Amino acid sequence: MRILVVNVNTTVSITDAIARQARSVASPGTEIVGLTPRFGAESVEGNFESYLAAVAVMERVLSYDQPFDAVIQAGYGEHGREGLQELLNVPVVDITEAAASLAMLLGHRYSVVTTLDRTVPLIEDRLKLAGLDSRCASVRASGLAVLELEEDPERAIESVVREAEEAVQFDKAEVICLGCGGMVGLEERIQARTGVPVVDGVTAAVALAESLVRLKLSTSKVRTYAPPRQKQILGWPRALLG
Repeated sequence: MRILVVNVNTTVSITDAIARQARSVASPGTEIVGLTPRFGAESVEGNFESYLAAVAVMERVLSYDQPFDAVIQAGYGEHGREGLQELLNVPVVDITEAAASLAMLLGHRYSVVTTLDRTVPLIEDRLKLAGLDSRCASVRASGLAVLELEEDPERAIESVVREAEEAVQFDKAEVICLGCGGMVGLEERIQARTGVPVVDGVTAAVALAESLVRLKLSTSKVRTYAPPRQKQILGWPRALLG
């Protein structure tokens, strides 16, 4: 089984960290391929960058020239999953939805701890669109930019842990979701401080993608995610529709 894990930003070190995290839980025989978009922002922290990332991710996946069995979109709250589902005949799993889906199996309500406050509405909207918002206690911002998670990891850890503690204490969350692909590896620290399960979207997405492939299940194509109609696409970075 080969699963493509696609970063939504152009920072290769984040792609590498996400791919390592995915490999840490992948089953024997599952190959994880990390992909970085060819264009876009170095970090995705707003609507413009998110819509740009949606196009870049689609272009990067369709330009991959080897067979694959599933795709993981590794951006929290980003646009584009629906476009990939139209374009592909394999399962597509978004890390935002994967984390929330597993969190609801582990506790009554969950909270998401993310990066900047401006990303909170994007995550809230993604959860609402996916029908996962009714059991979301809160979406909290650590105040750190995506790239600061790499530049100052100790400060990042403390900021994320503090928000997780407050989510459990004040918002009554029983599970914490890490709200950024760049937060990989923080689960144990947060769980030790809060005493609640912590779900990383990347590892959750790997487990779900593997399960879908093994069950021979993929996206329904009868209506919402039917393949795009054939038409001329002008000015595209790549002719996505052939």
